[in-house]
Amino acid sequence: MRIMAIDYGDARTGIAVSDPNGVLSGDAWTINAWNAEKLCEEICGIVQNREIGRIVLGYPKNMNGTLGPRAEKSAALAELLREKTGLEVILWDERLTTVDAHRILSDAGKRGKKRKEKVDAVAASLILDSYLDSLK
Repeated sequence: MRIMAIDYGDARTGIAVSDPNGVLSGDAWTINAWNAEKLCEEICGIVQNREIGRIVLGYPKNMNGTLGPRAEKSAALAELLREKTGLEVILWDERLTTVDAHRILSDAGKRGKKRKEKVDAVAASLILDSYLDSLK
């Protein structure tokens, strides 16, 4: 079964999808959406087209493990996705994934606007890799 990871953001949301066996990370891209309902609609289309069986949604905890407003938004999106797709939606600790994504892109020579456009997709891939590693 394919697994989708989501790095939910205010302006851009990173999406990463595993291979059909749910073992390796595959495609990653971003969706530009400011409205949770519109974002959910686009994700539902991807779920159908790519035959997704499970969703892993980044859960942005604070460094001390507490939950803030961003985590509350992610929890609300998770509930909306469960309702609209009927799939299991796992909230996954995403601490430092965006920092790591910036580092990876910087090391690859991506600067400025090019890095900004890709960072959410890379963060989603890191969330997916972390989740897939936990299954082994």
